[in-house]
Amino acid sequence: MRTKLGNNPRIRNLFTTFALGIRTNGCFFNRTEEVMKTQEIRIEDYNYSLPDERIAKFPLPKRDESKLLLYRNGEISESIFKHITDYLPQNSLMVFNNTRVIQARLLFQKETGARIEIFCLEPIEPHDYALIFQETRRCSWTCLVGNLKKWKEGTLSKTIFIKDQPVVLTADKKKSHGDTHLIEFTWDNETYTFADILDAAGVLPIPPYLHRETEKSDLQTYQTVYSKIKGSVAAPTAGLHFTPEVLAYIDARGIGREEVTLHVGAGTFKPVKSDTIEGHEMHTEFISVRRSSIERIKSNLGNIIAVGTTSVRTLESLYYMGVILDNNPEATSEDLVVKQWMPYDTNNNRLTAERSLQNILDYLDKHDADTLVTATQIIIAPGYEFKIVKGIVTNFHQPKSTLLLLISAFVKGNWKSIYEYALEHDFRFLSYGDSSLLL
Repeated sequence: MRTKLGNNPRIRNLFTTFALGIRTNGCFFNRTEEVMKTQEIRIEDYNYSLPDERIAKFPLPKRDESKLLLYRNGEISESIFKHITDYLPQNSLMVFNNTRVIQARLLFQKETGARIEIFCLEPIEPHDYALIFQETRRCSWTCLVGNLKKWKEGTLSKTIFIKDQPVVLTADKKKSHGDTHLIEFTWDNETYTFADILDAAGVLPIPPYLHRETEKSDLQTYQTVYSKIKGSVAAPTAGLHFTPEVLAYIDARGIGREEVTLHVGAGTFKPVKSDTIEGHEMHTEFISVRRSSIERIKSNLGNIIAVGTTSVRTLESLYYMGVILDNNPEATSEDLVVKQWMPYDTNNNRLTAERSLQNILDYLDKHDADTLVTATQIIIAPGYEFKIVKGIVTNFHQPKSTLLLLISAFVKGNWKSIYEYALEHDFRFLSYGDSSLLL
C-alpha cells in the first residue's frame, strides 16, 4: 500500500526546527559567481510607487470580471479574466495550488482586559497538517503572539460555542525562540476537533497591507474555488479569479488541470529589509505532491502554466529535489528540502527536467509512496533558470518583495514595463486585485 513519504521523525524534527526559527543560512555549496551575482541584487531596484488607492481592499463582485494583463513575446495587451482560455496555448497543463486558508488568528482576553492574539503558523504536535485538524483534546503550534508583553506567564482561556455547546479553549506558552512561540492548545470537549475549534473561534488572516479587519465576506472571497487542503495562513491569490465557469471553459478547450499543495506561510508578507537579497532569509514552506501529478507534469514538460507564485515555487523545487536524489538516491525527506541558494550553483543545473522528475518517481516507487511530502526554501530571482514552468498566472505584487523578484526573473527583467502599463491602465493591485498571464 502506497503512503505519503515524509511522515517520519526526521522530517518532523526538521519542520519543528524551521517552525521555531532555528535555521541555517541555506548554503551548502561553495559561493560561485552565479550565486554572488544574484545575492548582490539591490532590492531598491525593485521598488515602485504604489498609491494606496490602487490596492484593492475588496474583490470585485464577480471574480472572473477582473482585468487580465497579457504579456506574450515581450508584448503587452489586456483582456478580461473570464476570457483567459482564449490566450492559453492549446496543449497547456495548468497547475493549481489546492491549499486552503485556515482561520489561524485566535483572540483571547485576560482578566485584566488585555487582548492577546495568537496566530497559528505551523503544526508541531502532531506535525502532520491533516492529523492536527483531527485532534480532539490537545495540539501544539508554532505561533506569533500579538501583545506579548501583556502575556508573560499563565494560561489563557476562553469559552466558545460550537453548535450551541460551550467549549473551554486554553492556550499555554511552552517555548519561545525569537518572535515565534510554541503554544499548546487544549479544550474540554472531545466531541470537537481542532478544525471545529478554528471554524468556531478563529479569524481569517487577511493580508496586513489591506489595513482593515477581516469581514464575513472574506471567509468566501479569500479562498479559491478549488481549495481543498487546510494549512495556509495566506491565500494563493492568483487563483482567486477562477470561477466554476472559467474552470469549465478550460476543460471544454481540452486544457489540462493538475493540483499540487504548498501551504503558504506568514513569511510570504515578510519584506526584504536588507540592501541586497543576500541578507534576506526565505521562509520555508510545506509541499505535498502526488505521484500521479509528478507523472503528468513530466509528460507535459514544455507546456506547464503555473497558477500563482506558490505553484511556481513548488514546481521549480521539484526539479532540485530530483537533483538531490541524483546525487544521493538514499536521501530522506529532510535531505530533499530545497535550500535558498541551491539553484544558483551551476553544478545543480545539469540534469534535464525529465531526468530530475524521473528520479523523484523512482524514489517514490522505492519507498512504496504515492505522495512526496517535504519543504522548500527556494528563492527565485533574476539569474534563475526556469526548468519546468513555461507560463504564469499571477497578480501584481508589492514593491521590494521576493514575489516581484520572481516575476522579474521570469520576464527577464522586463517587469517595469508590465507594472507601468498596469498602473497607467487602472489595474487593481495585490491580493484582491487584477491578474496577468505571462507567457
